[in-house]
Amino acid sequence: MSTVVFVHGTGVREPDFSALAGRFAAELTSLRPGLRIVPYYWGAEHGATLAAGGASLPPPPGGTARDIGEGDETAAWAALYRNPDTELALAAATLKERAERPPYAALPEQALQDRLTAAAHDAEAGALLPGLAAALSRLAGHPLLPAAADALDPDDLALLAARAAVARAVAGLLDADAPLVPDGDQRDAAVARLAEQLGAAAEGAERGLRSGLLSLVGNAASRAVVRRRRALTEAAHPAAGDVLRYLSRGAGFRDGLRTLIAGLEPPVTVVAHSLGGIIALDTLIETPLPQVALLVTAGSQGPFLYESGALPSLAHPEPLPPHMPDWLNLYDPRDLLGYLGAGLFPGRVTDIAVDSRQPFPAAHSAYWTNPATYRHIAERLT
Repeated sequence: MSTVVFVHGTGVREPDFSALAGRFAAELTSLRPGLRIVPYYWGAEHGATLAAGGASLPPPPGGTARDIGEGDETAAWAALYRNPDTELALAAATLKERAERPPYAALPEQALQDRLTAAAHDAEAGALLPGLAAALSRLAGHPLLPAAADALDPDDLALLAARAAVARAVAGLLDADAPLVPDGDQRDAAVARLAEQLGAAAEGAERGLRSGLLSLVGNAASRAVVRRRRALTEAAHPAAGDVLRYLSRGAGFRDGLRTLIAGLEPPVTVVAHSLGGIIALDTLIETPLPQVALLVTAGSQGPFLYESGALPSLAHPEPLPPHMPDWLNLYDPRDLLGYLGAGLFPGRVTDIAVDSRQPFPAAHSAYWTNPATYRHIAERLT
């Protein structure tokens, strides 16, 4: 029986780790039944903590991040993650004044409000996306909804509301540093399904961001970028702390993984995300582990650290040792924390792009909801 060891990335703690490992196991075994999945949860024992309760943290800065160009639909979603009410506000702003109605006439927003409330209480909302029910409830009472309802036809209004609710739910996942963020296809499917529930025609529910309203926004940056940038520079965020702790005291991380692998029957594949990829790479470089037939990294900074002279186990331009297993390196073109290895280690690394259609930083967490990730892993398993 083949065994797959799953190594998580920075900032992951319980209960998120169990959800992440469970999703990984379910997706991979659906393609390759019979696999044994063994998680390596290094965050519990070795993950960074603020021992003094955050006494080292300065107050938040007053500025904002500069805009980051994403292009096309991805930039529009980045704007919505930053402010999920953007499209609603722009629609409302196009209305110069509300038309007079006969007494007791139904308000144009009432039907949508009723559907939003019903959808918020429907179990399907939680199944589509975590946090979606709360987003729908908040949207039902939004003060800009009446003006937007007067400005748009019902199909466009329903689609706008669906995007706003989904964007708010995804923004909540990003703010919580959830390890499972939907990829672009799953996000769009949630929008389409929700738009139909809110009254859009089926063909209207499948439209992308083509309304033109977001053309005014341009290349807006995600608010999550601001928080993560501050974290990386000030070491205030658990993810940044994990990196710094590993680079200064990484032996325990590697010892734990080495001990785990040594007790497994071959063939073993190690699949590792982000910092987990660095831990796995260093471990396999330092110690021959013949059980391991394949290393898979996703969103890994290992190649960058090697080229920068910061990889603990190997100094540039030293080659990978002969005992290193095959290495499959998956990266998302929009993941600013994913790097390439083939140019540094010719013939030893295979780089493959997997596009989640999400802007950064969502792209760094969307590998494990992207079906392409699992397909490429399954194809290489022995």
